[in-house]
Amino acid sequence: MARLNTPAAPRPRTPITGESNASGSTHNGGAGYLRDEKSELFLGAVSNLNENTAYESAEVRADRLRPLIARVALSDPRWVVEFVAWLRGSANLRSVAVLVAAEAAHSRLEAGSAGHTRQIVRSPLQRADEPGEFLAYWVSRFGRNVPKPVKRGIADAARDLYSERSWLKWRGRGDAGSISMLDVLNLTHPKPKDGRQSQLFAQIVAHGYNREAELGSELSVLRARETFSKLTASQIRTAISADAQKLADAGLTHEALAGFVGKLEAPDWEALIPTMGYMALRMNLSRIVEAGVSSKTIHLVSKRLADPDEVARSRQMPVQFLAAYRNAPIQFHWPLEQAMNHSLERVPALPGRTLILVDRSGSMWNSLSERGTLNRADAAAVFGSALALRAEDATLVEFGTKSNEVKFRKSGSVLHMSTHEFGNLGGTNTRDAVQRWFDGHDRVINLTDEQSGGWGFYAKDPYEGIVPEKTPVFTWNLAGYQHGEVATGKHRHTFGGLSDIGFDLIRPIESGFIAGWPWEQTP
Repeated sequence: MARLNTPAAPRPRTPITGESNASGSTHNGGAGYLRDEKSELFLGAVSNLNENTAYESAEVRADRLRPLIARVALSDPRWVVEFVAWLRGSANLRSVAVLVAAEAAHSRLEAGSAGHTRQIVRSPLQRADEPGEFLAYWVSRFGRNVPKPVKRGIADAARDLYSERSWLKWRGRGDAGSISMLDVLNLTHPKPKDGRQSQLFAQIVAHGYNREAELGSELSVLRARETFSKLTASQIRTAISADAQKLADAGLTHEALAGFVGKLEAPDWEALIPTMGYMALRMNLSRIVEAGVSSKTIHLVSKRLADPDEVARSRQMPVQFLAAYRNAPIQFHWPLEQAMNHSLERVPALPGRTLILVDRSGSMWNSLSERGTLNRADAAAVFGSALALRAEDATLVEFGTKSNEVKFRKSGSVLHMSTHEFGNLGGTNTRDAVQRWFDGHDRVINLTDEQSGGWGFYAKDPYEGIVPEKTPVFTWNLAGYQHGEVATGKHRHTFGGLSDIGFDLIRPIESGFIAGWPWEQTP
């Protein structure tokens, strides 16, 4: 006879957890639910581009996150190491990764906790200018006394990241900042990994102190660059037209070449494009066309933009392709649409009926970056459009104070929909949108900053009494404020961030899968 007292099926859940009863309010006056420390830290960091949001300045947010970082760093340092590495790597967020690592390292040192500090410091440093940025943050926050574990973590990064090409690319930014590459060498004393790097370190020191120094025999890239520096603009153009490989040999980026020859012309771009970095290519599409490059070159650019491997390696956020689309010449619109689709590869084709809510309230419209025009409303529109186009049967709704259904064709374009089909809808009346549009759907997905309004009856959890408890609700948090609008429950799941990481967990969670943190998922 089969056993009757068998274990219950595992409860589907995500790692973002919090209160089941509201203890506070959202910034807009609605019922506010706190999360546990790791959840609040994760959501606050993963949507953080170090810019002001509608309800928090960058500094206020940093002040809110710092005590969370300190407590988690002491209770679970391994989690912090993995989180920071993922934040800088897969999520591609630089500034907040440095902030989390520096604050975590400081809290452990202050508490006298041994171990993990060196790894925490090393984990967010993945580009040659970042050891200097970490040191600059440390000095501004904690003074010029840099403890040994911090020095060693930074020295590890400098040893791994400092090369001839990276020095040529990033020395200008370092020299202009408060901490240069020379300062990093002087403060942390990294041990060169070979003779070539030893010669490079000597060159960095000589350059920093304005000393004349003969280039080491192994510094072939610096020697090639020195050769270029002695040529006229005409001679440089003649040289690269004969052999474009000379650009790569000398580590010449488009910025560096423009510094030698002035405004780049069509032959210059045609020599550069085969080896340009993906982000540089995406950001210079208008200049490339304006220079009058050949149709063959336009085809090459289009092919590179749409290449799935290049998109994956570039780790560009989906909204960055939207920015490119809005500014690019029309011949690149289709390749950018393909690139956008590749960047959204984790967005699933959901079966059954799906209600997709896209928050277009006023608090979603703050710019994501100081120099950019994109905002959280754009990110919500991108993800909502992609989900709707791929779903079997989707009801796509934009909401604010009021709500509207967004009509679309299954053959539609994410970039076109995100640009032309959504509006600015004022306040955040999530509950009204749920009440108006939920009609027995199999799931609800809400792309939002979770700052519901507090208008009488609407001050409660926006799904309570409308969406059955057994119907999954997936909240995609795009802002990371302290209080969210949704109570923790068996079928209430929260994700967050500005990339597609996590969308691929919707179907497994519906099937009873217990999801861990993003870095714990099997590729």
